[in-house]
Amino acid sequence: MASTTRIWTDVDFDRDGKQFGCLRLPFSTDLSAYGTIPIPIVCIRNGTGPTALLVAGNHGDEYEGQVALAKLARQIEAWDVSGRIILLPALNSPAVTAGRRVSPLDEGNLNRMFPGDANGTPTQMIAHYVTKILLPMSSIVIDLHSGGRSLHYLPCCMIRSSSSDMETSKLIELMQIFGAPYGSISDGSAGGGATTLSATAQALGVLAITTELGGGASLSSTGEALARDGTVRCLKHLGILPNAPVAPAGTTRIMRVNGKQAFAYAPVRGIFEPMIEIGDEVVAGQCAGFLHPLDGPDQPVTAVHCAQSGLVACRRAPAFTEAGDCLFKLLSDAD
Repeated sequence: MASTTRIWTDVDFDRDGKQFGCLRLPFSTDLSAYGTIPIPIVCIRNGTGPTALLVAGNHGDEYEGQVALAKLARQIEAWDVSGRIILLPALNSPAVTAGRRVSPLDEGNLNRMFPGDANGTPTQMIAHYVTKILLPMSSIVIDLHSGGRSLHYLPCCMIRSSSSDMETSKLIELMQIFGAPYGSISDGSAGGGATTLSATAQALGVLAITTELGGGASLSSTGEALARDGTVRCLKHLGILPNAPVAPAGTTRIMRVNGKQAFAYAPVRGIFEPMIEIGDEVVAGQCAGFLHPLDGPDQPVTAVHCAQSGLVACRRAPAFTEAGDCLFKLLSDAD
């Protein structure tokens, strides 16, 4: 991984005040030999203090965070801030403008490409810029996600456990301050593993929390409000927005992802008929749904069962399902 980024910006991260600008992602095409793709960025700075990196649009079809950060970018003024806030409401801008999880330029899933590559594909270049330029400035990163097209999700704040008990305690405290109804602690072995923004932030010693705030490629007004209020509560706690008015956090149920068996995957292709809803408490062995074959009623229906007991945190949104698609994820209460 080269250390020199090819992305550039006119934003001066060391200048006091509020700046609206963009990151320039080089992308040469037949009709634009020296072209760049603009990625919106806002920097709000007032004196010295910690830096918060606020991210949405890591996946382009997840909307609560995008709208929440756009609202905060308009509302927060430099005199409100003690330190610095960097907002990226559409980090994977090509995916955002296409309304897709992945980039239409290279089919890149940004949250599976960290720490990136300065001379790689466009998505790898974005990941590299965040890793090499933005994260080293930051004390905390809040990466706002939702379920996108493929999943419906309970409103949830998520952290990765650390080898340091002190760091894990800080993250659990931030998760409670964020105030989502559910908090999820993961060991990082599932999903994107070491290739996510939160994993790279953790490796660099930057506190990282992520969210899931809705899904089905719709916009949940409840999830968007939680994204805004939860982010402001965390920034107030860290002293970055010391005087921000915000409602107190609700109670967060602290839970864990209990290994890879917490995820259920379709064993065959078919139409998924769910027998569980998000928020349901299920037990190991319970029937979670059926996959109906596409080849006709003479073919057998496949039942899907829960491998463990727990809370249904998310469930597949589209009925049409390929073998290997995630059908649901379970959370277990933390000890």
